[in-house]
Amino acid sequence: MRDYLQFYIDGTWVEPSGTTRLDVINPATEAVVGHIALGNAEDVDKAVMAARRTFASWSLSSVAERIELLCAIATEYQKRLSDLADAITEEMGAPAALARGAQAPTGLGHIMGAAAILKHFQFVEDRGQTRIVKEPIGVCGLITPWNWPLNQIACKVAPALATGCTMVLKPSEVAPFSGQIFAEIMHAAGVPAGVFNLVNGDGPGVGVALSSHSEVDMMSFTGSTRAGIDVARNAAPTVKRVAQELGGKSPNILLDDASLAHNVTASVKAVMGNSGQTCSAPTRLLVPRGRMDEVIEAASEAAAGISVGDPMGNATTGPVVSKTQFDKIQRLIQAGIDEGATLVTGGTGRPDGLDKGYFVRPTVFADVTNDMTIAREEIFGPVLSILGYGSVDEAVALGNDTEYGLAAYVRGNDLEQARAVAARLRAGQVSINGAFDMAAPFGGYKMSGNGREWGEFGFHDFLEIKAVVGYTPA
Repeated sequence: MRDYLQFYIDGTWVEPSGTTRLDVINPATEAVVGHIALGNAEDVDKAVMAARRTFASWSLSSVAERIELLCAIATEYQKRLSDLADAITEEMGAPAALARGAQAPTGLGHIMGAAAILKHFQFVEDRGQTRIVKEPIGVCGLITPWNWPLNQIACKVAPALATGCTMVLKPSEVAPFSGQIFAEIMHAAGVPAGVFNLVNGDGPGVGVALSSHSEVDMMSFTGSTRAGIDVARNAAPTVKRVAQELGGKSPNILLDDASLAHNVTASVKAVMGNSGQTCSAPTRLLVPRGRMDEVIEAASEAAAGISVGDPMGNATTGPVVSKTQFDKIQRLIQAGIDEGATLVTGGTGRPDGLDKGYFVRPTVFADVTNDMTIAREEIFGPVLSILGYGSVDEAVALGNDTEYGLAAYVRGNDLEQARAVAARLRAGQVSINGAFDMAAPFGGYKMSGNGREWGEFGFHDFLEIKAVVGYTPA
């Protein structure tokens, strides 16, 4: 049983101002596996003011000092990799192999990446008489989700730290264990008091207080579009910067020259991984209408190869994170059936042999039209919708016919054609033939948010631009 009942503020663990506690549920067993204290506006104010006091000195730290600190954090992080992976499996149900092989290491990748970028990042540039200076924006409020908890914590904390900002982190209350260990890592690495602060809590209790606080200069939020809109509204009266990475309904266009069996298998696995709980998952598979039967056969075979079960065992897919998510996914699967999509495999209910835990049957729908609910709403579960197209122009139009624009995918043997299709897709990141790059900017168009994270572009939202005109005499 994990009981994390203190907050990390101004370099020490402190008691919360209130007494409210929250049960943390293991989604594989539905058992209570720990508790956290829920913060409130008073706790947020203490953390924000600690960050404000420290900003005066930390903002003047040298690049060399920040690199040294990031490297120290990476060293401490490596020592705790197993602890982090175990926490992620327990709190949100990621299979142990996924937690060890991807979930925990992504956080380390962002920290090491920020240190490497910092070595060559240009904070000062002269243009004629004007010196352009990139300065830390100030105190940052960071709100992170439960689906890739460490990835999202690190891709915010690392650039904030690297650019000279101070911060207050609110990790997801649904999956808070990894955030607690992350704070322990920061303390062990010697992060100066007040630079990094953590307050656990929910949206109404902590998220609102953080996003509306007058001493917070920017908010970085990852989560649902609905919650992102609330953060922006709460931040508006203080005119602070708001960076958001929100929902997605990403198209995955298989061109007619693509190797269908291979690409359909890869596409199914990409959706089902992490139990479908990835905002950039390629959940709408667009295929040539004349090859729909081939695609259905390949997708059915690929889905049959996915094992669902105990995340501490050999299962490739674990549970979804909560009963709330389970119920939402069941409702949307039923909507797909009711609206006339062809159920290829899966469906409502738990997989056979599982009578406890928030396990969802890997589900594939075919003959989906883009006006169906399962093609419009972000399901955030192991559900794939297959849509047919007649021409490349129609495929692009279908791909762009969504309120979201986080990611898109193109698969095909003709690289020039794939590049041409990628150029027409309205999404913040487009992957050709499964390519992946942690240094590439990540973020969305439209209702998928604004700003960019990861790599060098992840620094930009944490910086203000100052022009010193006349710095160099004419």
